[in-house]
Amino acid sequence: MAITTSNGQTRSSLADINITPLVDVVLVLLVIFMITEPVLQSGIEVNVPKTRTVRQITEQRMVVTIDRDQKVYLNDQLINVHDLAQRLQQSGSDPSHQAIYLRSDQSVPFGAVAQVMDAVKEAGITNMSVVTQPVETKASAGNSGQ
Repeated sequence: MAITTSNGQTRSSLADINITPLVDVVLVLLVIFMITEPVLQSGIEVNVPKTRTVRQITEQRMVVTIDRDQKVYLNDQLINVHDLAQRLQQSGSDPSHQAIYLRSDQSVPFGAVAQVMDAVKEAGITNMSVVTQPVETKASAGNSGQ
């Protein structure tokens, strides 16, 4: 595109875009994303008990977690155990059709687990599954070293 000045000279406009600052910003954002991504997916570390019969998790449910310090989490959000029933009722779905996964560290005393189970039942939810890990058999433990 040509531009004519007041004294009659014709000049062309500068139509090139300098993309160096854009590349710098994108690279900085990429580095920030790479650093924060593992932190966002860290979750709550729980050493769940091992059992012989383990079913695969096939559907998306709400998860109540009790960590080794007996802190209670609802879907990775720290919550007071006394507020758990109220928060579960606020989820909006019918409690009789709602299902919960209960994850608990194996070092947590049963009294703390029973208290959480009671809060879930108080919310009207009766379908509760306990999350466990499969027990390693001797055959699979022996083959893992090869």
